[in-house]
Amino acid sequence: MSQDHVIRGPVPHYEELAALPSDELVARYALGVERIDKRIFDLTDDLLDTAFLESAGVGKWSVRVLLGHLAECEVLNTLRLRKTAAEEGPIFEGFDLEPYIDQGLYKLQPAGGSGDSARAACGAFIATIHTLRAWMHGWLLTVDDAVWVRNALHTKRGEFTFRGLLSLTVWHVEYHAAFIPKKVDLLTGRPGAASV
Repeated sequence: MSQDHVIRGPVPHYEELAALPSDELVARYALGVERIDKRIFDLTDDLLDTAFLESAGVGKWSVRVLLGHLAECEVLNTLRLRKTAAEEGPIFEGFDLEPYIDQGLYKLQPAGGSGDSARAACGAFIATIHTLRAWMHGWLLTVDDAVWVRNALHTKRGEFTFRGLLSLTVWHVEYHAAFIPKKVDLLTGRPGAASV
């Protein structure tokens, strides 16, 4: 992966992504997990499960919870994109994030292992995002102009076009991924550029 794919500086606004030509937006979508700092794979289970105080300025969630949230939303947004392309005016409900965390949905026992493993869970979350984006990327390259303007309704965010929903999906990963290098820096006490 080249240094160009690692986010430096502020995360782009949703509106910036929505204004990209379709081919550039799809290419940006395909980057997916390349936006995630690979140093997470050097962290122990305890570090991956370390939450942060708001005063740290890196978001309160642990790395595991953050990656679990990204995988959860990736599954949801993949379905939403496909429904928008296939159905007339689908309606999408929002969801409360906290019960997913509180009910332990981001825990995972590795095959052949015992006990919960944050490292195994984080690997599974990243693999989920990668697999869904690899699958969707091939399809997105075939989407015709009429699909890009199809509408869906989100009960909390209002009306979206297919393009708007794809832009939101790209933005979501980029937004949250921008916190990971800062979290890793704090956890390791070794500030540095995101590894590539």
